[in-house]
Amino acid sequence: MKICVVGTGTMGGGIVQTIAQAGIEIWMKGRSQASIDRAVNKIESGLKRLVDREKITEDKKDEIVSKIHTTLSFDDIKDSDLIIEAIAEDIELKKETLRQLDEICKPESIFATNTSSFSITELSMVTNRPEMVIGMHFFNPVPIMKLVEVIKGQHTNENVYNVVLNLTEEIGKTAVTVNESPGFVVNRLLIPMINEGIATLADGAATKEEIDTAMKLGASHPMGPLALADLIGLDVCLAIMEVLHNEFGDDKYRPHPLMRKMVRAKLLGRKTGKGFYDYNR
Repeated sequence: MKICVVGTGTMGGGIVQTIAQAGIEIWMKGRSQASIDRAVNKIESGLKRLVDREKITEDKKDEIVSKIHTTLSFDDIKDSDLIIEAIAEDIELKKETLRQLDEICKPESIFATNTSSFSITELSMVTNRPEMVIGMHFFNPVPIMKLVEVIKGQHTNENVYNVVLNLTEEIGKTAVTVNESPGFVVNRLLIPMINEGIATLADGAATKEEIDTAMKLGASHPMGPLALADLIGLDVCLAIMEVLHNEFGDDKYRPHPLMRKMVRAKLLGRKTGKGFYDYNR
């Protein structure tokens, strides 16, 4: 198959690296040469760390990088068999990207969206091929995290599902199949926990350090909820909470006001250098 990833951010670059490490040729479509260069440099830096740790050889690193092809043009990817959309978590941007792909790609092209919470069915309906659209939700950092949620929309073809399931296994990931539901599985459970961690902090029940330590040592979580929120990005957490709240109509999914306040202040976590913790020091 000819596979392409649309998106050059953290998730897009991580997916590209993972597929290339599996020995598969991969195209990466970006909006600017600067964004492509940043993504490729980040991939090469990640591979260089693996060389330094003697996980791979220098020759293997060069071989992986040679599998990656980049482009700024949709024309170069219109013959792709599978396109993984991994742009920003903005439903209107995703819809516009899928519309563009639908206009130029061959009818049998499969569109997989890396959305973390949006309805696969809603996204698929902006195309003329809703049966060819599926969710393929990777987790950050993609080269390390083993899980991929494979989400069927209302119209997703069973053959499309099987193709994506096979690819997931081929690149060394474990797939969990989800029949479309708000937040899928992981974020439906995880993000409300983060929201409750924020509420616990806002109530003054404990400090951020104490909350995170309590969950690490008391629940065997590798990271506490507030540190994890910083890693994911407070803006992403808020967007997912809003999807859960809107879709279920249940106030148990209402985003905490402190989460909204921090997003307004651009205190988004690691991506901005400061969230619940300061990463600039």
